Amino acid sequence: MSHHQDFWNKEYKSPKHLALSEQPSEDLEKFARWVARAWEKEPQAILGIDANSLVVDMGCGNGRNMVYFAKEFGCRAIGYDISGEAIRQARVVAEKVDAEAALESGAPVGKLFTFEARSIEGAFPELADESVDVVLDMMSSHFLNEAQRVVFRDEVARILKPGGWFFFKTFCADGDLHTKRLLRDNPAGEAGSYIHPKFGLAEHVWTEEEIDEFFGEQFEIRKLEKSHRHILNGRAFKRRTVTVYLERKW
Repeated sequence: MSHHQDFWNKEYKSPKHLALSEQPSEDLEKFARWVARAWEKEPQAILGIDANSLVVDMGCGNGRNMVYFAKEFGCRAIGYDISGEAIRQARVVAEKVDAEAALESGAPVGKLFTFEARSIEGAFPELADESVDVVLDMMSSHFLNEAQRVVFRDEVARILKPGGWFFFKTFCADGDLHTKRLLRDNPAGEAGSYIHPKFGLAEHVWTEEEIDEFFGEQFEIRKLEKSHRHILNGRAFKRRTVTVYLERKW
């Protein structure tokens, strides 16, 4: 078992470092509302999300965001996570949602969710080209190194339908003094990455310019929003994040 996998299994069994939640991400809810409004205004130009959609969550954790999509749109979802414990928890929740959906319909509706305990590193041969409507990467791919991030990006572009959505949330380096200290004091051997002093894991942190250059060939950036700078008693204490709505180019 890798250090990364062992860390996350322990966190999902007994959280010590991170505030894990069963509620969907507010940023993801905002994204879903934004797509719905855009689809309503431009139904011929925007790929909407409905019961026929397929969502893939790269780093699904306990499944909270997949469950949100299933309940909101009735769509099916596939979730990957390196932690077997996270997948176990997600399956328990998913079974309840599947049962509720069958009860409401009065007939079996089939399983809405599929899970696999695996790293998001490498290829996803089980996912066909242009077969997915939405890919979620919420604080997951920043654990990959530079070469792995390139493969990951290319796989996301491959599986997404033209016009499909990639919801990307990660750490933001712009104007973040806390991140600046981490990069200075705990370098990870490649630009923009550090070893987290508490977790012992390498993490990459992005600038807006880097996001534009890295994704620009295959995706249109439809919206980019940075979190506020986190200052306490005049000192940066929490890392900044950025959420990006990326549309697969047609």
